[in-house]
Amino acid sequence: MASLDLLLWIAAGILLQVAVYLLIEFWRHWKAYQALRNVVAELDLAISDQAALELAKPAIASWRGYRAFRVKDKRLEDQAGQVCSFTLVPEDDKPLPPFLPGQFLTFQLEAPDAIGGIQSVIRCYSLSDAPQPDNYRISVKRAIAPVGSHVAGGISSNYLHDHVEVGSRLQVRAPAGHFHIDHSDAPVVLIGGGIGITPLLSMLSWSLAVQPGRDLWLFYGVRNRAELALQGQLQALAAQHPGFHLHLCLSNPQADDLDELRLGPVHVHHGRVGTALLRRLLPLKPYQFYICGPTPMLQSLVPALEEWGVPSGRIHFEAFGPASVPRKNSVSAAPGHGQQSDKPGAVLVTFAKSGQQASWGPGMGTLLDFAESLGIDVQSGCRAGGCGTCQTSIRSGEVVYTKAPDFDPEPGSCLLCVCIPKAALTLEA
Repeated sequence: MASLDLLLWIAAGILLQVAVYLLIEFWRHWKAYQALRNVVAELDLAISDQAALELAKPAIASWRGYRAFRVKDKRLEDQAGQVCSFTLVPEDDKPLPPFLPGQFLTFQLEAPDAIGGIQSVIRCYSLSDAPQPDNYRISVKRAIAPVGSHVAGGISSNYLHDHVEVGSRLQVRAPAGHFHIDHSDAPVVLIGGGIGITPLLSMLSWSLAVQPGRDLWLFYGVRNRAELALQGQLQALAAQHPGFHLHLCLSNPQADDLDELRLGPVHVHHGRVGTALLRRLLPLKPYQFYICGPTPMLQSLVPALEEWGVPSGRIHFEAFGPASVPRKNSVSAAPGHGQQSDKPGAVLVTFAKSGQQASWGPGMGTLLDFAESLGIDVQSGCRAGGCGTCQTSIRSGEVVYTKAPDFDPEPGSCLLCVCIPKAALTLEA
């Protein structure tokens, strides 16, 4: 065979491999797109043309484990100086996979401890902007110790505020989380309390960019104007998009707070976000509700929405850490995870590595709480099923999840922070 013929055969083989790869990738994305179409069809929703184009874009592969990022920008976002945004870019300069608006990043931080050493801390922070191809943004509120309390302030938030500067290097896991906005044309009500505005701002920014005709309402509750985070961005979006209705609710406003805020493209209310306000302002439509805030806010608002008649499937929420929110109709957990039904009685739990065995009973909390009460050292991060730090192998037995975790544990393992034993259980810890 002549050299030219051999080269032609090699080139043809390479082209064939490329063509097969492109066909496989197209088929994968088409199947995912069709699956999403079927979901929204079942929910009687309609995907906008622009959102469909966004979904059809080729996906950039995510990454496993931690990836090095550099802080490109750092800025304060509120008058009180307690909320700071960090814009992050990957050190390898490769494109970033798009995330679902509302998702979070997981960080491994090397923060100083109380005795002058370094401690490794894992925390999750919501992305606070629409997906960008070259950067991510988070907005973090400094956790301050209560006055007169012996409890220390937030380790991770204070470390980010005080020690992380432009140019600092951070270890970051890929975006994750089940709390994110749908891609349909259904009208949306976003309700945020305090720093809970961050994932909602990501949802809002994405929707206004990709679905400018979508009916969007945002109710943002804080104590006073000094605590309003990212106020400038919110007001700019409200000024640019007539279909976006921005309502600020101040429970304890200071002098002139209400009058000064009313000068901009915003509706201002004295009081907390509640169904009385929603019923008075919202036209009768099949809204999707997305709520993020402190646990007391969710514990009052979610049941109130259900009492108003909002179907459970249209109420989506995320709390600051673990939250127990009573529901009229319990929503099933993520596939592969059981939901708690009847409270079990005493269950024998064995911690294999620690050589300890004890009976767990109702009222003893999660398996993470139970392990810590026995003096067993278990690594943990978010304590809300988001970061995966407390993932532990199950040698025998079965667990029940008290809430659907955002982090998907590996087969044969569980997240101790959001589960309890269902029957006699042996864990690797």
